[in-house]
Amino acid sequence: MNYYRDWYKIFDDEITNAQKSRQEGNEGRARVCARRAAGIIISEYFRRNRLPDPSESAYDRLLALSRIPQISDQVVEVCQHLIQRVTPEHTLPFEADLIEDAIWLREELLQD
Repeated sequence: MNYYRDWYKIFDDEITNAQKSRQEGNEGRARVCARRAAGIIISEYFRRNRLPDPSESAYDRLLALSRIPQISDQVVEVCQHLIQRVTPEHTLPFEADLIEDAIWLREELLQD
């Protein structure tokens, strides 16, 4: 698979897996899939903007994107949602839909 050509398929597969996991009651796996989907989007954003990709890790990509000075506060906030650790009860310490956040990030960064 040519990653640069097929990023959208990989992203869609991760979002589908996230939604399926949520329907099955596995919110933890849904969060992981949403984070990986966001990592795919960020990698494509870096490629399009000729920025160095720090790692194959979605977490590292989210951190790197959030540290780019010209990135909007909204994008930084979504990155923070996606890297936030869960509480001991395995929930997020705030209200957010990480699947929707990953989809929004695609629209915001790639606009296609």
